[in-house]
Amino acid sequence: MEKTKLLITELKQGIVSAYYEKDRMVQVNIEPAQAESVLGNIYLGQVKNIVKNINAAFVEYEKGKMCYLSLKDTEGAVFANPKRNTKICEGDTVIIQISKEDVKTKAPVATVFICFTGKYLVLTHGKTNLSVSGKISAEEERERLKSILRPYQKETYGIIIRTNAQGAEEKSLLQELRILDSLYQNIMEFGVHKGRHALLYKAPANFLCSIRDGQAAALSEIVTDKKELYQQIREYLNCYQAEDLEKLRLYEDETTDLNRLYGIETSLSKVVAKQVWLKSGGTLVIEPTEALTVIDVNTGKAIKGNKKVQETFFKVNLEAAKEIAFQLRLRNLSGIIIVDFIDLDSEEHKKELLRALKEYLKEDPLKAVVVDMTPLGLVEITRKKLRKPLHEQLHHL
Repeated sequence: MEKTKLLITELKQGIVSAYYEKDRMVQVNIEPAQAESVLGNIYLGQVKNIVKNINAAFVEYEKGKMCYLSLKDTEGAVFANPKRNTKICEGDTVIIQISKEDVKTKAPVATVFICFTGKYLVLTHGKTNLSVSGKISAEEERERLKSILRPYQKETYGIIIRTNAQGAEEKSLLQELRILDSLYQNIMEFGVHKGRHALLYKAPANFLCSIRDGQAAALSEIVTDKKELYQQIREYLNCYQAEDLEKLRLYEDETTDLNRLYGIETSLSKVVAKQVWLKSGGTLVIEPTEALTVIDVNTGKAIKGNKKVQETFFKVNLEAAKEIAFQLRLRNLSGIIIVDFIDLDSEEHKKELLRALKEYLKEDPLKAVVVDMTPLGLVEITRKKLRKPLHEQLHHL
């Protein structure tokens, strides 16, 4: 596993959190200073409208601000108004959590399945099972983690053991469980007695979530050049991730800041470029739309003077698969992604290409799945959607 460094600094009117591996930016998040994210926030919302033909409701979470709530499964809903069942109706006041940010014209997405996320664990209201991240593959380690947490299971919530828990000490796991349990109990007991639109829980700032959600085993250093951010990070780590305090460093050099030292702003302008060159001479053309993202793989200069055309196509496609997995994470492209690889005649080459793409996507912190290759040779990928894609984040900077 490559060691990573997390840089956190101010850029124009926002805060940038960028992960680097071997001085190459691999993941970035931008938080506008003027517009705080609502992702992860928990509200006492009021149901304003039920839309039966899409089986959804629109809930006012702040005065004049609406979010989308699917009514597919509302069994775990917690209401402030007296109810005999969990069916959501207009006028109900219900505890919701924002699970996806707004994207362009689409409202934020909310859920009644409230989650409390830590570095190692997630507490899930309404889903009471104990489960382990699929990225922890060793059966012995999976069972060790379950055996630690099984005695603390409750009927009211479930526990998801995150990838970061791999190798974690029992003391660290149970300490985080106590913190998350306290948050859960407080909101479920007192939240329903608040007024409508009440903010019951404010999620940590995005740059703090970057620390929490990063791959703990790979993270070697957290660096910022802003004293105010340094203090906020230090306080957060002291409360929730004391084991990572020693990784925190304040960069102090009056001659140059982190932005100039690492060329952060320059890197960001290149990151959202439509065309990406491959070492072989091939190219990727990446075009995000509101509905989906289309990626076209081209041979470019790779085919010139090469007689083994199909073998070259295969090699360019393999290189493209690795770069696509990298670009999805870097640009935070999610939802449906359609990839038009270079046409291959060999069925074995097609299978090998899909196998390689699946392996590369396993390194993504977010869930990314290769659905299939269509008869036309198009590959469909789905990637979990949380925050805005990078090109939109930059637009608000």
